[in-house]
Amino acid sequence: MPHAPLDRSPLAFAQALIRCPSVTPEEGGALAWLGGVLEAAGFSVERPRFSSPGTPDIDNLYARIGSGAPYLLFAGHTDVVPPGDPARWRHGPFAGTVEDGVLYGRGAVDMKGGIACMLAAALDYLDAAGPGFSGSIGFLITGDEEGPAINGTVKLLDWAKGRGERFDHCLLGEPTNPDSLGDMIKIGRRGSLTGHLTVHGRQGHVAYPDLAENPIPGLLRLAAALLAAPLDAGTRHFDASNLEFTTLDVGNTATNVIPAEARATFNIRFNETWTAESLGAEIRARLDRAAGRGLRYTLDLLPSNSPAFLTEPDAFTELVAGAIATETGRRPLLSTTGGTSDARFIKEACPVIEFGLVGQTMHQTDECVAVADLNRLTAIYTRVLAAYFGASNPLGSVV
Repeated sequence: MPHAPLDRSPLAFAQALIRCPSVTPEEGGALAWLGGVLEAAGFSVERPRFSSPGTPDIDNLYARIGSGAPYLLFAGHTDVVPPGDPARWRHGPFAGTVEDGVLYGRGAVDMKGGIACMLAAALDYLDAAGPGFSGSIGFLITGDEEGPAINGTVKLLDWAKGRGERFDHCLLGEPTNPDSLGDMIKIGRRGSLTGHLTVHGRQGHVAYPDLAENPIPGLLRLAAALLAAPLDAGTRHFDASNLEFTTLDVGNTATNVIPAEARATFNIRFNETWTAESLGAEIRARLDRAAGRGLRYTLDLLPSNSPAFLTEPDAFTELVAGAIATETGRRPLLSTTGGTSDARFIKEACPVIEFGLVGQTMHQTDECVAVADLNRLTAIYTRVLAAYFGASNPLGSVV
């Protein structure tokens, strides 16, 4: 585990975290380091570890300072995706090297850089507030966001609820900005549903098609039926739901054999028009109509823990957007685009929105972040804290 940095800048914090090789499910020293810094700053820190059959054990972190209201929670994850071949990186993926004002390393934007900014902002704000601080600031950090997401945030929230912890609002530091810091706040996420479709035929020789039953035309017919009509037209805050086929396969290496089965996999990213259950029923209805009586198929819909959800824009959203506009000069777009995040679990505990760094290099070789963006994001988070806990808090009775 790297030594705590001598300074409390977001760059120093980000470098320390990047130098912890915390590839899911390994903790890699990242949570231990983070817990040490938080404890030294006066936070109470706990490190719950959760298990589930068939999944790796996962380390998590929960920290809190203060006992009163309002309670603002920072959330995120220290686990990262594998770096791939280190030789392909400009600098070592866990070196935390700075070159020409840019910090390189796995997790630089997703999302060790964001955690570093949250940490720096919290410590800066507490120093400025002094003993007059009367609310609560918390950190809810998992090591399982990039993995199965079973032994991480969802269980950590249940654990905190069982201890009587109650949060007023949460700011999740995922990299939400597509191009420049200040572009986008995520106020919700689309749901995700995956299906495996198999059409059953009868294997035979291509020269004797009357003795066989080719499943490929049937699969194409069913696929066309799923794509023929839009699932919906979108909503005020969500784009239209979209179904994408990701594989079409028969596994046939012979050119003179009609295969016995043809298979396809699809994924649907859906808006709040649907639940996983209602969407599954719609998919089955479309397939049944297209199949008629002669086509035999099976559909396996995978269990989904990714529902669509929306945090309605409110005074908290405005508070964060105002801090962003003050620091960057741009008004962020309120968006529900992108993949899933742990906000889908946090929404059950309190209103949650997401704002972090620019995500262009996340999961890529040479993942990196501008040091200037680390400093600017820290300033934004510090403004959020000052406004949230200030005497002129616009949230009023909301918290």
